[in-house]
Amino acid sequence: MLNNKKRLLIIEDDVDVAEMLVTFFNSQGYEVFHADMGNDGVTLARQKFPHLILLDLMLPDMTGFDVCRILRTANLTKFTPIFFLTQRDGRSDKLTGFELGADDYVTKPFDIEELRLRVQNAIKRATRDNLHEARTGLPTGPYIRETYNTIQFEDGWNYLTIKVEHFQEFRDQYGFIAADDALDLIGQILRWAVSEYGTVNDFVGTDSEAHFVLFTQADVETLKSQINLAFSENVLSLYNFNDLESNLKPMELKFGEFTVDA
Repeated sequence: MLNNKKRLLIIEDDVDVAEMLVTFFNSQGYEVFHADMGNDGVTLARQKFPHLILLDLMLPDMTGFDVCRILRTANLTKFTPIFFLTQRDGRSDKLTGFELGADDYVTKPFDIEELRLRVQNAIKRATRDNLHEARTGLPTGPYIRETYNTIQFEDGWNYLTIKVEHFQEFRDQYGFIAADDALDLIGQILRWAVSEYGTVNDFVGTDSEAHFVLFTQADVETLKSQINLAFSENVLSLYNFNDLESNLKPMELKFGEFTVDA
C-alpha cells in the first residue's frame, strides 16, 4: 500500500490526449489515474484522493462542469485542485469554471511542459499555504475548520481523532524519510477506509504531525476496525524484524471519538 508519489487524476475521454498525459506524468514521477467518463472520475477522486485533477470539459456522460460541481460539494474532494482542459476558450466558459471552484483553465492544444509546471506549482502552493500536508496530501487546519463550521449545524456527524502512538520512537530509529513514508501510509489507509466504508460526505484531514481527524456520518465502529486492521497488516513492514525483537514498540493508532454538536 505504501506509495509516496504525488497522485494525479486525469478525466479525459480523448484517447490520444489521455495516453499522452498518462505517459508524460508517469515519466515525471507521478502516480497517475485515468477515467474517460465523468462518473468514473468522481469515483476515482473519492477513492484515490489525488493531489490534483486534470478535467476535460466535454465528456460522454456529463460535462466537466457537472463533475466539478459534484467534487466541490463533497467534503472529501471539495479542496482538491482542479484544472479544466478544453478546446473551448470562450470567456463565459472560463468564468463558469472559476465560479465552480476550478483552480486553472488550460486550453487545448497546450504546451506539455507549461502544464507540468502549472501542476507542480499548484501542488506546491497548496502545501506552502498550509492547505494540504506535503507528505499525505490531506487537507490541514484551515480546511478542517471550514468543514467543521459547515457540519456542526447538521445532525448525524461524528468526529474521530487518530493519534499515531510511538511515532517519535520510529523516527528516532529509522530517520525522517522513513517517518514521512509512515505518515503517507497512514494517510492512504484513512482515505481507503473512508472511500470504502464511509459516506460521500465524509472528510479526513491532518491537523498536526502524526495526528489525523475524520468527520463521518458512517458507522464509527466499522471505520475504526477497518482502519486498525489495515494498519496492523501494513505497519510491521516498515520495521526491521530485529528491532521488534529487541522490544522496540511498533506504532499503533489511538482513537478519540466525539459527537459534533448540532
